Amino acid sequence: MKIAKALIFGGSALAISLLAGCKAGGDNQGLEYAPQMYHSVAYEPLTQIKDESQGTWLSNREDGKGEFFNSNVYNPHGMNMREPVANTVPRNKQGYLPYRLKAFELEQAALVQNPLESSEEVLKRGEVLFMQYCSACHGKTGQGDGKAGEIIGGVANLTGGAYVNLPEGHIFHVITKGKGRMGAHGSQIPEESRWKIVHYVKQVIQGQAAAAAPAPAVDSTAVAQVTPAN
Repeated sequence: MKIAKALIFGGSALAISLLAGCKAGGDNQGLEYAPQMYHSVAYEPLTQIKDESQGTWLSNREDGKGEFFNSNVYNPHGMNMREPVANTVPRNKQGYLPYRLKAFELEQAALVQNPLESSEEVLKRGEVLFMQYCSACHGKTGQGDGKAGEIIGGVANLTGGAYVNLPEGHIFHVITKGKGRMGAHGSQIPEESRWKIVHYVKQVIQGQAAAAAPAPAVDSTAVAQVTPAN
């Protein structure tokens, strides 16, 4: 009887211990039934560990190799990362190339085409952005009579003079890099939003027709590619 009780007690204690070991909480991660799902092999982009036995003592990999082995055998030059295609520049998530023109390169900027096709939705959003970022100086109608503009002085009247004939790329460039008393807004307004402001200025404030959509091969930085980045 005592032996039976001892066996029951021992078995219960063992079962409780096993169940407690499966429970995660705090610093205890519990048992891992598919460790490869949780511990992915870390790949350094510029270096490779080619010795398959490195870290064997702590490895639980299904391929039997060491924990620290991280070589991508298909990549050359002892690197895990792939080199970009020669003479290419990575685009951002909108598909635009990086804008590389400097503040004084206005003539090149004037050749850059607006990559956004104009639409009622684009103009509505351009109006919101203009009121948010531009109206304080340029005024609600672009005549340079905003409250901040009255104090600063010398704010451009976008509805008259040479400003009416400015190319879209010029306006975008000035918003991005600044000119004269106008500061650069490239770090404050996303690139696509700047182009929407340009559409609003040209078509609503200046009352001009929308420019023809650029050809598929042309984008907002096609001209800027000739300028090397700093």
